[in-house]
Amino acid sequence: MSKVENKDHEAALESKAKQESREVMEDATLDNEQVPGPIPIAAWLIIVTELCERFSFYGASMLFQRYMLTHLELSKGSATAISRGFSFFSYITTIFGAIVADKWLGKFKTILIFAILYTAGLVLLTISSIDSLRDNLGLPGFVVALYCMISWGTGGIKSNVSTFAAEQIPAEDYLHPTKSGVTINHAITVERVFRYFYMAINVGGMLGQAITPAVSEKAWDLAFMIPAIVFVVGIIIFALGRPKYYDRPPKGNILGQTFRCVVYAFRYRKDRLPGTHWIQGAASENDGSLEWDNKFVNDLERTYHACKVFLVYPVYWALYNNMNDNFVNMAINMKRPSWLKPEQLSFVNSAVIVLFIPILDMIIFPMLRKAGFKLGPINRIIIGFSIVTFCFVYVTVLQHFLYRAGPYYNFTGKDPHNPGVVISIPSDITQVINDLTIWTQLPAYILIGISEIFASATGLEFAFRSAAPELKSVVMALFLATNAFGSLIGMILAIWSNDPNFVYVYAAQAVAMFIMTILFAWKFAHLDNII
Repeated sequence: MSKVENKDHEAALESKAKQESREVMEDATLDNEQVPGPIPIAAWLIIVTELCERFSFYGASMLFQRYMLTHLELSKGSATAISRGFSFFSYITTIFGAIVADKWLGKFKTILIFAILYTAGLVLLTISSIDSLRDNLGLPGFVVALYCMISWGTGGIKSNVSTFAAEQIPAEDYLHPTKSGVTINHAITVERVFRYFYMAINVGGMLGQAITPAVSEKAWDLAFMIPAIVFVVGIIIFALGRPKYYDRPPKGNILGQTFRCVVYAFRYRKDRLPGTHWIQGAASENDGSLEWDNKFVNDLERTYHACKVFLVYPVYWALYNNMNDNFVNMAINMKRPSWLKPEQLSFVNSAVIVLFIPILDMIIFPMLRKAGFKLGPINRIIIGFSIVTFCFVYVTVLQHFLYRAGPYYNFTGKDPHNPGVVISIPSDITQVINDLTIWTQLPAYILIGISEIFASATGLEFAFRSAAPELKSVVMALFLATNAFGSLIGMILAIWSNDPNFVYVYAAQAVAMFIMTILFAWKFAHLDNII
């Protein structure tokens, strides 16, 4: 036997031994209690960075609607359209961020570079909001900062940061080092990482929403400066953790390869083996004639089936994004304490998430697992969709009562009780307030917060778990891009997002979400038995 053959033989024996060892491990831990493992320090550094980024994002973006209405003096419809357009670009650019990370830079460098662009956008936003520059730079600077810098920065970060955190987790199950009969389960640990990642998002958002609206009372530029400073701190924390990170090296343009594979499969779908999926039309002889092998094709087929779950999410995000604009439009016309700004109730949404995630993670979900009840990702998503549907039934009714309250009723100048009377509407929108308290909005923010834990955080987890390792960034980008299409729906609805149409706008969204939830449960509920 030659030396080369001997090495190949030894490698084959070693591979076989590892496989047998893995099978023994799986058999030995099959009946063990499955528990999540500790979150590594590298993952925590990434999570803290995301907390700072979300402080900056929400601390700035939650001011946009009121800033456009009062400082830039835009109409409700125009302000809502710009807000949804910003959200669209913030999420559609996640696809570009995934390409950059996979093809050229890896996740660490991609996140760092897009974070610098993001910070530059926050600086421009701050400068353009200075009172003395409003007439010349106000609106142009605002649009450039949002559409050309901040949206691209956050999109490039989003497609990589949650996956980067999850990749710091050991890839396989292992026995608990001190407790017998207990196995550290990779999937449950990843589930925990995504819950705490989502909790960090909302801690950051909650702090940003609490601080910047209060500061905006003094000066808009000062309010926008704070998110810029906090994000610089986040970038420093992220950069200092570099020696601790596992950063999967770039392997070329996986997204481009995926697209070419899908096109090839569709073109040659009639040549596939009988009874197989059409994606198997891309199966090769593994002779190097194609740029992919059969494993890639099989992984792509699995990923394709998983991605069908995402088709309902644009409708969910269309409802969710109302918090950033239409809920603020409603709150501006409601009675509220002098210290409370119309957008600050979104603090409650974040607080609910921060409060409930530890309760679910440490008490409710472990109790369900011990009782033998598996609340899989699809069932959790169905729960989230159902809650947000009920929320918008409530919001529709609330808007109806706001229009029935005086003295300005539906803000069109018509008195429903005296058709011949014309009501004078003040030109200052902050003075147009009906006799309905802002606190009636609280249930809406609470319900959306609970729905996020079940629908949004679980969606991130599902996207990560359902994709093959080389396709994780692609799938994560596609999941996040569903928010862009939700914003596109919102941009279309913005045509009607003016008084007195809001009752119909909310009702249409509630009906659409109800139908989509039923279809989602009917089509995908069985996947919990497979995942």
